[in-house]
Amino acid sequence: MTSFMLGDRRIGGDAPCFVIAEGGINHNGSLDIALKLVDEARRVGADAVKFQKRSVDRILTREARDAPYFGENSYGLTYGEHRHRVELSEADWRAIFDYSEKVGILCFGSAWDEASADFLDHCGAPLFKIASADLTNIGLLRHVSAKGKPVILSTGMSTLEEVDEAVEAVTRLNPRLAVLHCVSAYPFDAPLANLRTIETLQRRYPQAVIGYSGHEKSGLVVSLGAIAMGAKVLERHFTLDRHMKGSDHVASLEPQGFAMLVEDVRKLEAALGDGRKQIHPEEAPVRMKLAKSVTAARPIRKGDVLTADALTMKSPGTGLPGRCVDLLLGRIAQTDLDPDTQLPSQALQWPSSR
Repeated sequence: MTSFMLGDRRIGGDAPCFVIAEGGINHNGSLDIALKLVDEARRVGADAVKFQKRSVDRILTREARDAPYFGENSYGLTYGEHRHRVELSEADWRAIFDYSEKVGILCFGSAWDEASADFLDHCGAPLFKIASADLTNIGLLRHVSAKGKPVILSTGMSTLEEVDEAVEAVTRLNPRLAVLHCVSAYPFDAPLANLRTIETLQRRYPQAVIGYSGHEKSGLVVSLGAIAMGAKVLERHFTLDRHMKGSDHVASLEPQGFAMLVEDVRKLEAALGDGRKQIHPEEAPVRMKLAKSVTAARPIRKGDVLTADALTMKSPGTGLPGRCVDLLLGRIAQTDLDPDTQLPSQALQWPSSR
């Protein structure tokens, strides 16, 4: 399986799933909340915490900025005002990176425009996320990819052909790419998840690490299903309180839920194992007790030819297994055996009457 290095950590391949706590804009424009999200992400066992960086005036037309924006989750009278209110300042971002390094959790961001990518790069972000909304923004993909740091690409609300173009744009400049299956509805019901798409992406992009970015409202089962399907990067939105004002909180996990997710992901990874069929040491005593061995069904005397009616299978499993019956038929007994006596292993070397 494809993998790449992120510092001294391997992403993909047989490495544990890389779990991202997506703080997004769930800080609501508050540095204090952002720092608490960093703390909680580290505490619940996430591998990284991520936020979103936009240059609002660069990515929205004047019409879009001036559009009325009312509702319980609005932080302004217009969409532009709302977007400005939920952005962190550049000083806030530097404080977040410094604090994340201090407490020991990886921090990075989604770059929604070239200027934001340059700023995140200057802050020392070790990798970049491209949101589904920018999957077709080939110029941004090239700009970010040229920086030589790993790129994580979400694929919500897109066609396979569009994903093809995005993957080609990134990998032409940068081989370290993770492609995340994503459904861009906030939140969505489990039937919309279509997790088999993960297998489609694995087959289509063997050069990339494949993962899952989720916004589902059905607890943990969909995300755990993505791990079972082979996702090696898992991103879930993360909030301190799902009832806070803001558009993404309802599609997010609170700290307790995220802690359960990380714990269950690690349990599931251990349960998936390495795919090799074997008898585990823990099974050996059970096999010895419950499995069956070739046993004399009636008295067998020295010189008798072993026939099917002379043999049966009975526990314990300490003798010859059932797959040896066909090899025993027609052999000449070299010793007397009473009923319920296991046939000795030497019986496989007894002379044959055939």
